[in-house]
Amino acid sequence: MADVDAVVVGSGPNGLAAAVTLARAGLAVELHERHDSIGGGLRSEPLFDSDVVHDLCAAVHPMAASSRFFREFDLAARGVDLLRPDAPYAHPLPGGGAALAWAGLEETCAGLGADGERWRRLMGPLVARSRGVVDLVMSGQRSVPSDPAAALLLARSVLAHGFGRGPFTTEAARALFAGVAAHVVGPLPSLPGAAVAALLGHLAHTDTGWPLPRGGSAAIADALAADFTAHGGVIRTGHSVEDLRDLPRARSVLLDVAPKGLLRLARGRLPAAYRRALARYRYAPGAAKADFLVSEPIPWAAPAVGRAGTVHLGGTAAEIAAAETATARGRRVAAPFVLLVDPAVADPGRARNGRRPVWAYAHVPNGDTRDPVDLVRRRIEAFAPGFSDTVVAARGVSAARMEEYNPNYVGGDISAGAMSLRQAVLRPAPRWDPYRTPLPGLYLCSASTPPGPGVHGMSGHLAALSALRRDHGVRTPPDLSP
Repeated sequence: MADVDAVVVGSGPNGLAAAVTLARAGLAVELHERHDSIGGGLRSEPLFDSDVVHDLCAAVHPMAASSRFFREFDLAARGVDLLRPDAPYAHPLPGGGAALAWAGLEETCAGLGADGERWRRLMGPLVARSRGVVDLVMSGQRSVPSDPAAALLLARSVLAHGFGRGPFTTEAARALFAGVAAHVVGPLPSLPGAAVAALLGHLAHTDTGWPLPRGGSAAIADALAADFTAHGGVIRTGHSVEDLRDLPRARSVLLDVAPKGLLRLARGRLPAAYRRALARYRYAPGAAKADFLVSEPIPWAAPAVGRAGTVHLGGTAAEIAAAETATARGRRVAAPFVLLVDPAVADPGRARNGRRPVWAYAHVPNGDTRDPVDLVRRRIEAFAPGFSDTVVAARGVSAARMEEYNPNYVGGDISAGAMSLRQAVLRPAPRWDPYRTPLPGLYLCSASTPPGPGVHGMSGHLAALSALRRDHGVRTPPDLSP
């Protein structure tokens, strides 16, 4: 193979963001992908009905319009229609009620009764300084915050909610907050969980948070790939890289892989201390995926839940904390936390001939081998009696099989690493430049580097900027606009 300036391995959102950044800087770049199609966690395809598209991994993208990379890249200007439901997320409660986070902060507060003012005091200041909050969390976390006031607001919110019940007095508000905190996929309550809840929770009340791409998540990957190839990038699909020596010679190699993948690809060439650090890297509980083709909208006991893009099925805040903590300790629970998306709520075109996709993950122990279909179906049925009668077809992917689909999902860990206090910042190893490995010209650009999981592109973008500075003498970030 011919020599190039840079090679990127893996075409998930971070690999694509890295490739776009490098190509925009004028480098000759190749992108290698083991699958026959690009996208990683952004793939969409029909599963049961040729007219109904399912998202294979990610479906809703709370940061796809708010991270600095995507703000500059401007998905909307590239024809990607990011659709926002009336309620970004909802939380059905035992007994038939529900708490909803509406797009409007005031509408949300009005629905939370006695805790409405407390929700406003938590989310309102974060909404007012949203860009500063997002840029702080979605950074390499090695520099002084550009908005110190936003940093103080976030710290105050995390400390108020990270150690226990927090200031909320009603079960509705507690559960609504706990459901978002559970996106950390780890023990609860916790400081990382509170940080995730503050970040994602306030984004629901901005004009950018929690959208679904019209037609499916692949629309984001396609837009990134189109820009990459338009700037001279070359995509090689169907190429499984088993060793770094399988790649063309390049000044920079960026790997959108987990630490386990880096250890495999480097095959003993890394220094012993760095190898040990990667071997100690901790992975989160697994996600077991269930896809359903249904004949009608989900019959929620609380009808307003049907207006939400994302639904958290976990019961009370105490039940969520117990289930998530037990799962993180490797124990199977009878009623796991489930995240559910009915894409046609925001994108009616996803429903065809009366049929529609339903997307759901259950949090399970890392490496769990159970088929999750019945587990998830029962969880949905508990809050939507009659759901089972609407199911036309179903497919389950265990946590163990998630890793077969994407080796970055070690044991089914879609976060590419536990979001503990230590690993939230020092991922994958304690280094000033977390993207640069000890091997010259070799970088990690996956969600195993800061800022961590989510479709935001920042891990890939920041890794690419590091490579540009160190290997190519480019210190001014390239323009990403259309």
